[in-house]
Amino acid sequence: MSHNSTDTPLSADALSEHVTQLFSQHMPFNQLLGLEINKLDVDEVEIRLPWDDKLMGNPIQKILHGGVTAAILDTVGGLMAILYAIKGIEHASIEAFQRALPNVGTIDMRVDYLRPGKGKEFIATAQVIRKGKKVAVCRMELHNEAGTHIAFGTATYMIG
Repeated sequence: MSHNSTDTPLSADALSEHVTQLFSQHMPFNQLLGLEINKLDVDEVEIRLPWDDKLMGNPIQKILHGGVTAAILDTVGGLMAILYAIKGIEHASIEAFQRALPNVGTIDMRVDYLRPGKGKEFIATAQVIRKGKKVAVCRMELHNEAGTHIAFGTATYMIG
């Protein structure tokens, strides 16, 4: 069996680079929102969203739309679930990562809106709180640049 670059086990840096490229160049919705990956490894994901008036849900108070809040939480949780799922693959490769992607999807998500989404930048983080063979449960948080906790979410993702 011949081996090519997609069969080669990935280093954490190579995986991070591949996912960042996929996220930023091949997912138009992420581009539309302006989402940027700030940290990405199998134990931690952080996405940042700079303020943009187009994302406003309340023009009088100038706050982030609740749908954008949910979208960034779902995105960071989904990325975390994918990375955690391939963490257990002994010889993770780009090919293995791409094979896992079609099986990933949000099964259920709950968002708790704690405060109005005010800020110049929003930071979403995620952690896996439970993982099985087919599903992962993640806890996500959204803060602004001042550290104000705006929302948190809990989501279940299909991963296998």
